[in-house]
Amino acid sequence: MQQQRKDPLEGSIVDGRYLVHSRLARGGMSTVYLATDRRLDRRVALKVLYPHLADEPGFVDRFEQEAKSAARLSHPHVVGVLDQGVDDVGGETVAYLVMEFVRGRTLRDELREHGRLTPRHALALLEAVVEGLAAAHEAGLIHRDVKPENVLLSDTGQVKIADFGLARAASASTGTATLVGTVAYLSPELVLGRPAEAQSDIYSTGVMLFELLTGRQPFTGEVPVQVALQHAQQDVPAPSTLVPGLAADIDELVQWCPSRDPEARPAAGAALLGDLRHIRANLSPAELDLAPGGVPPTGTDRTDQLTVGAVPVVTDGSAPTDVLPPSSLRGVSGPTQPAREEMTQVMSRPVPEGTNTDTDDHDDGNSTRVIRRDENTTRVIGAPPGRPPSSASHEGPGRGRSPGRGAGGTGTYHRQDAGSPRSGASVVPGVGRAPGADGRRPSRRQAARAARRPRASLPGRARRRLAPLLVVLLVLLAALVTAGSWFFGAGPAGTVTLPDLADRPLAEARSVLIEQGIGSVSTQEVFDDDVLAGLVVGTDPAAATEIRRYEQVELLVSRGPELFAVPDVTGENRTRATAELEAAGFAPGGLREEYSETIGAGVVLAQDPGAGAERPRGTAVELVVSRGPAPIAVPDVRGSDEADAVAALEDAGLRAEVSRDREYSGTVPAGAVLAQSPADGAVQRGTTVTLT
Repeated sequence: MQQQRKDPLEGSIVDGRYLVHSRLARGGMSTVYLATDRRLDRRVALKVLYPHLADEPGFVDRFEQEAKSAARLSHPHVVGVLDQGVDDVGGETVAYLVMEFVRGRTLRDELREHGRLTPRHALALLEAVVEGLAAAHEAGLIHRDVKPENVLLSDTGQVKIADFGLARAASASTGTATLVGTVAYLSPELVLGRPAEAQSDIYSTGVMLFELLTGRQPFTGEVPVQVALQHAQQDVPAPSTLVPGLAADIDELVQWCPSRDPEARPAAGAALLGDLRHIRANLSPAELDLAPGGVPPTGTDRTDQLTVGAVPVVTDGSAPTDVLPPSSLRGVSGPTQPAREEMTQVMSRPVPEGTNTDTDDHDDGNSTRVIRRDENTTRVIGAPPGRPPSSASHEGPGRGRSPGRGAGGTGTYHRQDAGSPRSGASVVPGVGRAPGADGRRPSRRQAARAARRPRASLPGRARRRLAPLLVVLLVLLAALVTAGSWFFGAGPAGTVTLPDLADRPLAEARSVLIEQGIGSVSTQEVFDDDVLAGLVVGTDPAAATEIRRYEQVELLVSRGPELFAVPDVTGENRTRATAELEAAGFAPGGLREEYSETIGAGVVLAQDPGAGAERPRGTAVELVVSRGPAPIAVPDVRGSDEADAVAALEDAGLRAEVSRDREYSGTVPAGAVLAQSPADGAVQRGTTVTLT
């Protein structure tokens, strides 16, 4: 028994953050692993691209750009993209995408279990899908691969769309003139090489709804190219042809979404969402609960309680990647089989002249098939060679075959014919471009205008409710005219000119505005150096501005001047103290000098206002500067005994120095002071006085 080889990534750590546990699925362009984000301690799904894609020049840049675009989309019905990057693991370049890990099952699993779903169940699931698509389309993102495998049903009952984020990078990596998408759900414009738009997602959604209701896909073929050409050349049939008893509204909805002409479909997810909800609300319980045999079920449908099994949601990627050369597209015939729904097909597509194939791309799926383009024309399998397009016939209004198809649904498929507006593209039911009674077709602009008005595009339902709606509309119109006259005159929409309310008390200013009919008045306190606190400084909008009464007016009320703390400059020399005050927005005030026995001359002794006091900017601060110690008057000790003279000088704060020289005097007794230097005046404390 051959032992299965362990995946080299299992057990490794990607980018120093993601611990890889096990492989969940393999696809045509990537492998999905269960991993743990060690930084945030949570389970994630790690999608790792194959090495040949990661090594392709320019692919990593495209991959990073698409991942960033998908990460900006945050919606409860879209699987979140959490991170992306490129790392070296075991010597190989690993380009990865980190996604939200959803535990549950796929919509494909739901179909396998039930075969087909009741309308109630199908429409409830589809509404969640369309909500997610609407958010994506609003953000400028296109999924490009809507299918049951990419719709996840979580254990908690949530419905989420997966696999946003790799479309542009994956398509660009497969080469020029290559198309990425699941062939069973591929829109005609993508088959014909045209750019993907939001309507492409709508087409795939309509095909998926057909499958939910009938249990099978609308087009089947032995090889993918057969299915792709049926999308381009045939209309999706009404689901009631397979499930008798389905409501006409459901038939119209299913055929509206996958119209072959993109302009005849809903413009985006938001347009489809409103109509879908309207249909659900107006179908009867019997129509919603139609059972597979055409009989409403007796039990309660579990659609609104989307409880699913605890199985990790991964897309089946067991099918291998097949490479089919051009020769395999010719001469193939045989019984049909359902297109393999799990496989995303990569097909060569016709490239219109002037189209840049690097700018339009489609999401990578799981397993892929590559079908190379025939250099000339593509032929429907089994078609008689050389059949001219003019031999086409029409089945009837809204079901016309395109040129190049005979009664058997086969014929020569020319790119220029399929891309033409005359190719028989189906349109919105009842308002489409199918031939009318006079044989003429509406213009393309008329069809597009009808497609963007979803209520009008379902005429059966509209006609049934037209009369009561008209009565209600007329009553509402009369009421609106009356209300509008008041609203734009004396009402809230009337205009007034704001008065000048500066220097008025707040209560008075508010009363003036209310008298003018302005009902929304707010206040904001502001500092002002000139207006006293409590008075109005002005208004926003400013005085003399013309506004409508319903607009808000903000009264700016003065808080007085803004106060700032006075810095502490004591102990600084006078020059530095002045500079600090000016830097803080204060002005140097008066300067006063005082003697200090402890502080040197030129140093600030005190300030007024004191440090920390709050004053407006520009306030003058008075400084008291030291002059140093006060001078001392020299006492006259001449004639005094030597000891008494020394004591007197020291008591005065001076130093005494007795000269050793003795002089004779006829007037001064012996031992007494004959002279002193300095003899008088004022000197600094500690000055030496010499005694003789």
